[in-house]
Amino acid sequence: MFTDLDSYFFHQGTHYESYKVLGAHPTTEEELKQGKEYGTTFSVYAPNAHRVAVITAKTGWDNQIEMWYENGGVWSCFVKDVCEGDAYRYLIDGADGVRRYKADPYAFRTELRPGNSSIVQKLDNYTWNDDEYMAGRSNDEVLNKPMAIYEVHLSSWKRASSDENGFLDYYTLADQLSEYVQFLGFTHVEVMGICEYPFDGSWGYQVTGYYSPTARYGTPDGFRYFVDKMHQCGIGVILDWVPAHFPKDTFAFEYFDGTPLFESGDPLRAEYPEWGTKAFDHSKPEVRSFLISNAFYWINEFHVDALRVDAVAAMIYANYSRSEWRPNMYGGYLNLESMDFLRQLNHEVHNRTSGYLIAEDSSTEQGITEPTRNGGLGFTLKWDLGWMHDTLDYLQKDPIYRRYHHGGLTHTLDYVFSENFVLVLSHDEVVYGKKSMFNKMPGSIEEKFGCLKALYTFQFTSPGKKLLFMGQEWGMLEEWNENREIEWWGADDFGHRDVMETLRRLLKVYKSTPALYTDGKNPAIFEWINRNDADRNIISYIRRNPWSYDDAVVVVCNFSAMEHHDYACGVPLEGDYKRIFSTYDALPGQGGPGDIEEGPVIVATNEECDGRDWRITYSLRPYECIVLEVPTNKAEEADDAADADETDAEA
Repeated sequence: MFTDLDSYFFHQGTHYESYKVLGAHPTTEEELKQGKEYGTTFSVYAPNAHRVAVITAKTGWDNQIEMWYENGGVWSCFVKDVCEGDAYRYLIDGADGVRRYKADPYAFRTELRPGNSSIVQKLDNYTWNDDEYMAGRSNDEVLNKPMAIYEVHLSSWKRASSDENGFLDYYTLADQLSEYVQFLGFTHVEVMGICEYPFDGSWGYQVTGYYSPTARYGTPDGFRYFVDKMHQCGIGVILDWVPAHFPKDTFAFEYFDGTPLFESGDPLRAEYPEWGTKAFDHSKPEVRSFLISNAFYWINEFHVDALRVDAVAAMIYANYSRSEWRPNMYGGYLNLESMDFLRQLNHEVHNRTSGYLIAEDSSTEQGITEPTRNGGLGFTLKWDLGWMHDTLDYLQKDPIYRRYHHGGLTHTLDYVFSENFVLVLSHDEVVYGKKSMFNKMPGSIEEKFGCLKALYTFQFTSPGKKLLFMGQEWGMLEEWNENREIEWWGADDFGHRDVMETLRRLLKVYKSTPALYTDGKNPAIFEWINRNDADRNIISYIRRNPWSYDDAVVVVCNFSAMEHHDYACGVPLEGDYKRIFSTYDALPGQGGPGDIEEGPVIVATNEECDGRDWRITYSLRPYECIVLEVPTNKAEEADDAADADETDAEA
């Protein structure tokens, strides 16, 4: 029941569990014990409608059940004998005199497209088995833990058949995907297109059912099992989420009660012409209650670890993709209302849940991952789209010409500590004629494989969390197509298998080396050795903890198809440098160690190189990248021990 107190918080924009009082709610077991009739209570916010009725499959679609206007624009009714699994819609006579059949904005389940009716669904059917995982989950620890994300579009990861509805169900996907992700070594999966959407070609970014896991793969409890299974395997789940805009489908949000209820009434802010969609009006408290409740819903009711917030730049900029636009109150281009919404969203999610938010943001604004208490937007992480663009732009050049574009490779490390970044190689870069990641690389087939392995090494050893789109783990040949399964046959080809095995080894090194995954806005965790060897297409750097070289690693990346004999590299300390990774390790007969813990040792000599007192030499093969363990500084250890003895003696 939608009470006066619910109404107050809802209209303040601070009702963060509004889904518990709006939508369709079947009679609970407790209510039945108290004598309430079996049925479903329906409540919908439509303040400007002249009349609202609910129609259901159970009572016959022609039987209109009148709803009563109450509590600040909410219409409600109780329908006897309507139960879980029954389809329904709202019949709304709008303020503009038009009658519309609408799906429930708060529906917990919907029909499979092309159907669009809402379906009554209970919230509390599922028994969770991820208590251990949830007990250890904290949004304060994200930056100090490894994060390697496998981005996946479920219907094209694997299919049951080639027809348009040949989907695997959530249970099968959970069992197969969790096993595969564990095999590869990723720490998280990011799933595209879970909130219900009618058009397959939108990939789930034009949502009509914000509270409904898509029926393509089964029921809401099926998706709960998916998350539960991932958690039991130690895998986090990130959900793509779209609070910026919604499609113009007449059965959904547009002109919901005959007025622009969810969208802006200002024609210069109401739409995104680039996508042909409506923009949520984040200045409306009721829209904020709807969207922030939705974030809480996925985190609390489905145990999702994080939401990757799509199109943040579109919300930040009032002039985004618009030839005509409305300046803010100060005459500027920033959408102050949407930015305030994002601050409120991040603040509440971070402080009231164990989940967190990741910004998919192409803007140049600062403070995206700065805490809200410091005036930032409060996101925990931000996609580094600049890194993706600049790095791929460099690698798509013929190696002969890369020397003239070397700054594009190193530039991103000049700003990497301005935000908490995720280095992404996402689905956006392997569609619409952009070529697959494999075919972006120039040269022979062997050079393409080598360049791809070098790219992944650079990604996984640079500061920031990591994301890789499905199929890239073995260098899929074709562009991604949402209508067909990815090319699993290619994973068994020798060259592609080498890419996969190299990535698996790289993930092991990444997860076992704290210097590689302890991120944050601290430049002390990264140190250049040589960023200027443009003629040879080589860069070298150190990943370390902020206080010393203990547990540090040296990384050398050769982005050329040439072999460089006895390549000299400055190093921070004397001693034996053990090679723990090479992009040649997975190839038979190439001198790779049999295990990550057993690699060849390179002894540093007391010769100046790269402005350092010590140097190593190593013959870098074409496109070879290596990771070396920095030896413990024995001299510092001896000094520390002496200081400790002296202190003990004084005591």
